Amino acid sequence: LALRDVRFGYDPDRPVLRGVSFTVAHRQHVALVGRSGVGKSTVFALAARFYEPDAGDVLFDGLPAAELTRDACRRRIAVVDQNAHVVHGTLRDNIAYAVPDATEAEIRRVMELARLEEVVDRLPRGLNAVIGERGSTLSGGERQRVALARALLARPALLLLDEPTSHLDAINESALTTVMKDVAQECALLVIAHRLSTVQHADHIVVLHDGRTAAGGRHEELLVDSALYRELAASQMLRPGGEPGAPNHEPKRAPDQARR
Repeated sequence: LALRDVRFGYDPDRPVLRGVSFTVAHRQHVALVGRSGVGKSTVFALAARFYEPDAGDVLFDGLPAAELTRDACRRRIAVVDQNAHVVHGTLRDNIAYAVPDATEAEIRRVMELARLEEVVDRLPRGLNAVIGERGSTLSGGERQRVALARALLARPALLLLDEPTSHLDAINESALTTVMKDVAQECALLVIAHRLSTVQHADHIVVLHDGRTAAGGRHEELLVDSALYRELAASQMLRPGGEPGAPNHEPKRAPDQARR
């Protein structure tokens, strides 16, 4: 996936994206960060072809999205949003929902990637256990991993994770962060995150501000080169290395005016 100077607004008089450019290569983990309202979710909506940019280009494998059908674009993508969707049925049914003819080996492969083996071992009937309406027998972190396994079973070229740890505790957040490292070896991975601790090991972090690409680089590089990123890290008390530290009392910038 590549965005080239993309501009877009839901209302023509109120642009959300004012010039966003970045690339997500195969087997690369890229994170989008920035304050609420800078356009992170809008980037996902454009990638999924729910909207077309007002200017600039969205490209898949170097081809402009406008030259591909929406179905062709969407077949390349899987999305896991912050509210992981799990339906009443067996664990196997939930994982194989989009690929009902998946083999046992294929299901086991994505279970391993999503670190679901311990969940299967805990359930009395394993993969054939009924997990309840909305996955009521699973924790939030376990539901996220079920959704991840389901997405990976479709073998997407690009996986979009929207705020994957927003509702998780520190233990489940750490587990999912580890899973993301392995997932990035399978496909291109683009993640929206408010918690910088979950994306500090990303191959590339894109900092959005006021609808524009404000900076890009690895966590340690951005702490040196980007005042905005340092500000975001300080607000979450992150030191170099991603460890909690003392708050940084630099003056805060005015809140962004753009809206998703």
